Amino acid sequence: MATVTLGKTGITVNKNGFGALPIQRISKEEAARLLRKAFDSGITFFDTAHSYTDSEEKIGMGLSDVRDQLFIATKTPAKDAKGFWEDLELSLSRMKTDHVDIYQFHNPPFCPKPGDGTGLYEAALEAKRQGKIRFIGITNHRLAVAKEAIESGLYDTLQFPFSYLASEKEIELVRMCKEKNMGFIAMKALSGGLINNSAAAYAYLAKFDNVLPIWGVQRESELDEFLSYVENPPELTSELQAVIDKDRQELAGEFCRGCGYCLPCPAGIDIPTCARMSLLIRRSPSAPHLSKESQEKMARIDNCIHCNHCVNHCPYGLNTPELLRRNYADYKTFL
Repeated sequence: MATVTLGKTGITVNKNGFGALPIQRISKEEAARLLRKAFDSGITFFDTAHSYTDSEEKIGMGLSDVRDQLFIATKTPAKDAKGFWEDLELSLSRMKTDHVDIYQFHNPPFCPKPGDGTGLYEAALEAKRQGKIRFIGITNHRLAVAKEAIESGLYDTLQFPFSYLASEKEIELVRMCKEKNMGFIAMKALSGGLINNSAAAYAYLAKFDNVLPIWGVQRESELDEFLSYVENPPELTSELQAVIDKDRQELAGEFCRGCGYCLPCPAGIDIPTCARMSLLIRRSPSAPHLSKESQEKMARIDNCIHCNHCVNHCPYGLNTPELLRRNYADYKTFL
């Protein structure tokens, strides 16, 4: 069984973390059953967030009776100390626990530090003193903020998008975390669904002994796929390397990672789906993407008011309106 230790936290877990964002989309009973199956099969790291609607509540339902045998990471989008405490207390209540193992600032546009005027880091230190959190983490999609967090020495973990589509800049973050003995949690290890070979994804990330991937799980079949890697982790064979090389070639350049920070769109456009449609329709069964519902969703692109809300909020600096326009033009060729 491959394991990973999250830097100076000392938290050592199977190299399969459970990403609990997708369980928002299923019933409480089904979510609790999936969570428990994951735990019973050897997964002991579960990542969620205050902002993931009822995800924390479902974790409480499925795992509260084995709380002392696993690790929970959650997040707060709070902008000040008041919001921090409100979020933390609600998260603890939802998950039926008295502490969070890693409490993370959720994609802030800056790196919270003592004395920055927000009171966020001071609140985290006080929560740690009270035993309500064990370690302080940060998640982000911005390279500059991530680097600043690593260099600050203030954080125990960094959560950042990382997959075999990563550039040398993201790989450098992994190296920096290892040098600083800081845990690295890889979100979007399947690049928001664009990577469709989980064995290749797992084998690539296995090269980095300080990286913990968290896989977004919504269906039992997905969970079973990752559970099969607990005892039989895929090796980076020439065949899997060929898959990676092909995907890198096809997905090179500007593409939407599906992070959702452009939402809500004032024109009601589902930007993360619509801006990736050209890729999704070619890399997965096309029928669901050609349904009446999907056609109506894509048609909303014509309602774009060019307010640049998406442009201003994209951590990757994409020209999202142009990306949407190109995707819609391509989509029409399939109809």
